[in-house]
Amino acid sequence: MDKIAVLIPCYNEGKTIRKVVSDFKLHLPPEAVIYVYNNNSTDNTVDEALAAGATVRSEYMQGKGNVIRRMFREIDADCYIMVDGDDTYPAEAAYDMAKLVLEKKVDMVVGDRLSSTYFTENKRPFHNFGNSLVRFAINRIFKSDIKDIMTGYRAFSYEFVKTYPVLSKGFEIETEMTIHSVHRNMYVDNYVIDYRDRPEGSVSKLNTYSDGMKVLRTIVRLYRNYKPLSFFSVISVIMAAVSVGFVIPIFVTFANTGEVPRFPTLIVCGFLMITSIITFIAGLILESLLQQDRSDFEFKLQQASYMKK
Repeated sequence: MDKIAVLIPCYNEGKTIRKVVSDFKLHLPPEAVIYVYNNNSTDNTVDEALAAGATVRSEYMQGKGNVIRRMFREIDADCYIMVDGDDTYPAEAAYDMAKLVLEKKVDMVVGDRLSSTYFTENKRPFHNFGNSLVRFAINRIFKSDIKDIMTGYRAFSYEFVKTYPVLSKGFEIETEMTIHSVHRNMYVDNYVIDYRDRPEGSVSKLNTYSDGMKVLRTIVRLYRNYKPLSFFSVISVIMAAVSVGFVIPIFVTFANTGEVPRFPTLIVCGFLMITSIITFIAGLILESLLQQDRSDFEFKLQQASYMKK
């Protein structure tokens, strides 16, 4: 088992990966192992990584989430540092982040760009807006205080990595990690880092609009999965309100004239109210199942700790 493993998912990062690997080798102890996972690159990413002294492996299913799934399965370490291969994150912070995991027993250290230089260094205004929106939404929904939801620079404990189910295939993986850690009551800490924009000639693989929509869908999906009572209660209240809103004029007319002028509307309102009640009950049932799942997860954490020893 490695003491510190640096995990770098890469797709066409030939211009920057040699510097990234060299920087991390410089700022981490000699026993740290640097893994570069090539994700079907068509440039010289592999050659540059090997030349810098990294251990290079491959994941042939396209997408950052798929790469992270492979890395988490194959690598055993006391501390994992995950970083992008685009040279936007400072290797100088890696040792301090690793110490938080190894000494303070933090489960996930978040490399916080948004509290430092991100908004001045990043030249894509929609990315800046999207990061702020996602941070606000998740912290509000899940009552957390994560400073940077979508950062690609994180440190993890062995227990986090071996109990985390990777479900996302692409860049929405960071959002999924964050919500998972908050929901599972894992120890999360924020570490402020200096962010720098990509060097000239290096191209981002993140599409502002399509990947942004994937992230928003991921938030909705995880809100439904991790807070089912709250999610289905909102839907139930909306349906009940619509039903009551349409049925009140019918009751008023009936009270005044003794007639029911719109039977189809009355029938639809009745079915809508029944559906509202069923939706709320579904939320209650799923919430009960979720409580059992939390208990099972705590057992998995204990198993992971035992395996580590």
